[in-house]
Amino acid sequence: MRRSRAMEKIRGGKEVRIAGLGYVLPPFLAYAAHSGYDCIILDLEHHPMDDGEVLTLLALSHLYDIDIMVRPESRGGVRLGRFLEDGAAGLLIPRVNSAAEVRDLVEKVKFPPVGDRGMAARSPNLWAHFGLEVADDQELHDGHVSLANQALSETFLILQLETPAGIADLDEMAAVPGFEGFFVGPADLALRMQYEPEERRVSYEETLRRLSTACQRHDLVWGSFAGDVAELREFTWPWCAAAVVGHRLGSVACGSGGLRERVGRVDRGPRLGEELN
Repeated sequence: MRRSRAMEKIRGGKEVRIAGLGYVLPPFLAYAAHSGYDCIILDLEHHPMDDGEVLTLLALSHLYDIDIMVRPESRGGVRLGRFLEDGAAGLLIPRVNSAAEVRDLVEKVKFPPVGDRGMAARSPNLWAHFGLEVADDQELHDGHVSLANQALSETFLILQLETPAGIADLDEMAAVPGFEGFFVGPADLALRMQYEPEERRVSYEETLRRLSTACQRHDLVWGSFAGDVAELREFTWPWCAAAVVGHRLGSVACGSGGLRERVGRVDRGPRLGEELN
C-alpha cells in the first residue's frame, strides 16, 4: 500500500502543504507534486465528477506520489469506503457538527478495531495494488489483517468545522477516538456566525485558538485555508494548508513554484498552542 505523504509529515511534526482541485486537470497533479505540495483536496462537494474521472485522478496521484483528500458530496458509508479503496489517501467531510456525527463517520471509514469499514475480497482496487498485496500472502486472513493495519496508518479522516454548532461542540467532538483532525472552513463559518446572537459569536482567530487547544489535548492535527503567504505569518499549525492555489492550470504551472519559495521563507515562530501555555 502506498505511504501517505501527509501522514509522514504529520508523524514528523511538519506542516502539510495542500492545493485545491475541482476539475479534471491531470497536469495539476504533476505540477503540484513537483512544486512541493503533499496533498490535493479533490472537491466533489462543489464540483461534480463522474466515477471514471475520479478514478483517473486517483491513479495519477499514485503515479506522481501526491496524496488526494476527497471532499465528498455525500456521507454514504459505501461511497466513502470506495474513495479509499480506489486510492484516496484521505477524506475531508464538510459541516460536521456533533460528536454523534464523528462516531458515525469513524465507523464508516475505519477498519476494525477502530471502526466497521468492510474489506473487499482480495481487495481488487488501486489501494491494494488490485489485490496483489493480499494474493502474495500465504494466508489470505493474515494478508487482510496486514492491509487493514496499513490503511489505519496511511489513510486519514479530517472533519471540517463550518458552523457555530460545530464550534460549540468542539471539545466533545475532539474526544471521539478514531479520526486524525479538523479543518476550518472560514467562508461557511463566517456566513453562519453573523446570524448568531452577538454574545455567541466567535471570531475566526478565537476559533483557531480553541481548536489548537482542543487538538493538543486530544493529539489531533488541524488546519485551515490560507489565502496567501501573508496570512501564514498570522498563525501556524501542525496540519497546514500552506496555500490553496486554486483550480486553474495556469495558476499551478506559473505560480506554485514561486509560492513554494515564498512559503519556505516564512518565519513560523511558536505555534498557537505554545503561545497559549
